[in-house]
Amino acid sequence: MKVSVNWLRDYLPIALPASQLAEKISRTAVEIEGQYQPKGNMKKVVIAKVLSVVPHPDSDHMVITQLDAGEDEPIQVVTGAPNVAEGQTVILAKHGSVIGDNKKIRKGKLRGEVSNGMLAALQELGFEDKVAPKDFEEGIWVFNDVDAADLKPGEDALTVLGLDDDVLETGITPNRADLFSMNGTAWEVAAILSEEPTLPNFELTETAEQTSDLISATAPAELATKYAVRVVKNVTVKDSPLWLQRRLWTMGIRPISNIVDITNYMLLMYGQPMHAFDLNALPEPEVHVRRAHDKEMIRTLDGVTREAAAEDIVIASGDEALMFAGVMGGETTEVTRETTDIVLEGAIFEPKSIRHTARDQNLHSEASMRFERGVNVEDTFTALDHAAALVAELAGGQVTAGRVVAQDYAYEAPVVDVSVDRVNHVLGTNITTAEISAIFDRLFFDYEENNGVFSVTIPARRWDITIEADLIEEIARLYGFDNLPATLPTGETTPGKLTPKQQLIRASRHALEGLGLNQAISYVLTTPEKANRFKLHDGEPIQLDYPMSQDRQQTRSSLLTGLLDDVAYNVARKQTDVALYEQGRVFVSDGDLTKQPAEIEHIAGVLSGNVTERTWAQKAQAADFYMLKGIVERLLKNYDFVEPIHFVANTVREDMHPGRTADIYVGNTLIGFVGQIHPTTAKVYRINETFAFELDLDAIIALPKNQGRYEVISRYPAVSRDLAILVNRDVPASRIEEAIQQAGGKHLHDIVTFDVYTGENVPSDMKSIAFGLTFINAEQTMLDDETNQTVDRIAGALAEQFGAEIR
Repeated sequence: MKVSVNWLRDYLPIALPASQLAEKISRTAVEIEGQYQPKGNMKKVVIAKVLSVVPHPDSDHMVITQLDAGEDEPIQVVTGAPNVAEGQTVILAKHGSVIGDNKKIRKGKLRGEVSNGMLAALQELGFEDKVAPKDFEEGIWVFNDVDAADLKPGEDALTVLGLDDDVLETGITPNRADLFSMNGTAWEVAAILSEEPTLPNFELTETAEQTSDLISATAPAELATKYAVRVVKNVTVKDSPLWLQRRLWTMGIRPISNIVDITNYMLLMYGQPMHAFDLNALPEPEVHVRRAHDKEMIRTLDGVTREAAAEDIVIASGDEALMFAGVMGGETTEVTRETTDIVLEGAIFEPKSIRHTARDQNLHSEASMRFERGVNVEDTFTALDHAAALVAELAGGQVTAGRVVAQDYAYEAPVVDVSVDRVNHVLGTNITTAEISAIFDRLFFDYEENNGVFSVTIPARRWDITIEADLIEEIARLYGFDNLPATLPTGETTPGKLTPKQQLIRASRHALEGLGLNQAISYVLTTPEKANRFKLHDGEPIQLDYPMSQDRQQTRSSLLTGLLDDVAYNVARKQTDVALYEQGRVFVSDGDLTKQPAEIEHIAGVLSGNVTERTWAQKAQAADFYMLKGIVERLLKNYDFVEPIHFVANTVREDMHPGRTADIYVGNTLIGFVGQIHPTTAKVYRINETFAFELDLDAIIALPKNQGRYEVISRYPAVSRDLAILVNRDVPASRIEEAIQQAGGKHLHDIVTFDVYTGENVPSDMKSIAFGLTFINAEQTMLDDETNQTVDRIAGALAEQFGAEIR
């Protein structure tokens, strides 16, 4: 929120420079994100009165003006402003002046006529378009007659416009919504500076006519804890006086008209959002708060017709919904220059519904921001009365007698206890009872103290304080965080280390990076279509109630959807050689929304394009199934499972190629799959031939593993034998390798499948497989007879189990 220091001085006698005040607030309350003067480096910008306006002899759109700028002689300025006229009070950037964006103004000639400066619009003085009043978007700024009567030619225009004010930008945390108002900020700064704030006061004069005779109001307590309206008749809608416009634009709000500006002024002063209706535009002499009807249409003040949802709260009159309560007003009852009678509304709406409407309609307004975070319940009707008094003063209206109150929540101030001993135990201090009493006095909290125990009555303006810890925080920040003692933690210290699960996950990442894959990090949220692709677990993805976008609606069930998006992103940019992996969680629900969804650690990878570059010595090598399967096998070998690993062909896994996909098992436990992305799916993603794997790390972690142990390198030579067999084509090589391992005995060190043949001289239902066997005896040299006996035993086992024939 932007805070005007000049406005803050209406509450408190602040003698500190703005920079020091910002430092104190930042150290005690909330972060100061910025501190500046709107005028920046601007200079020599003054008030001037237009004495005459004559057409330019050599231009059809320029005029020559003579200006009284408080000097002995009039100043001539040539301008193309369409709204300049004799008798106006305007802003003059004189010769040698500096205006917005450090633009320097020099005298010169325009179409042969001397111009000694420039008539300025607010935007040229650094005002943003969203803040500068609409009436002057196409021309220079012109002061109205009432304000102009108090201005003198030659007066510093930057001061008149409030641009010499110091502005603090506060970064307000969710628990300090009380600082979304000048009143709340004044209470806070008063506590910091040990001062007492002077709060705004007003006098409200009412006519004899009763408000209840003109309008009625209803509001269910579950939708609005407070709701009341007032009526002001015979108003004149016009521009606000300069002092009010100045306060609004300094705080970042555009002046509209005196009525609308008064409601925004109350929002800034009290933190209480308000709204004004044109009484004569109401369909019926009533307003009532209700839930929106399904698909009810409302045309809001921004000119957009919006469809309300059943969760939205609306203000209605008769059968017509007028506006989204607490978010944005409606166009049909908008206050215009023709309005004569108005209805002022003050309310506190149910925060959850306001948050839903703001998000669903993408209407995050100053009002919704405050209703979502909280509003001072004791200021709602005070702000309503203050607004009515200002309308009477600035718009010449007559305030009818009384409010029409539909709901009036009675605030019961909570009492929170805190002891001196507890404060010192938590903060590690020796703060005395007298010091704590002084802090509560600075906060203007009522309290009773008995034997070191404080019973503190919490005012409505500090709805963030509900428990003992909140009071301790108040004491700590006003005592001064810098005054808290610095102490080292006591007790037994333990060295930090990774858990076994963390060690396995980190080792997996390192292994894949060593095998040439780069890490990717993808979004957890995806589309409903992608969320159901490549599922390894039964269950459903979780649908978000309020997704950020159409592409981020559901939680992912697989890491591959994000990796394929990454492949597509690279391919679209002519980077076709991609090797990526990702480690992260997938989310699965059994459909019971009362339970926490399962979060399962996965690791996945993709290969697309070439895995090696073309060189003078070799051709580029394209990724294929066996390349990726080898990477997976290397990764799985690192885990050193007790049970054997085997790959089982899977022809029905959705989104994977039916002839190039295998499920991965350790014993009887499915831990993942590897294969080629189905060509149809690859076409959807607009990617080339791509190979992928995904593993369930939680399942891998749970499986029994061999304990790592050091094996002495044998001093004796290894003995190699080749074994070629003829076996049925349906027998997987992995099962044959398992059988060889079991029959090979303790000296069998390694098995390599180096040839698979089908075709001529081999029956159509058979295949020839050749294995390289390596034997090592760590205690002595392996003899040929011993090796041959082992190979014969292996051959017999293969013949018995698979009907294999030795070739």
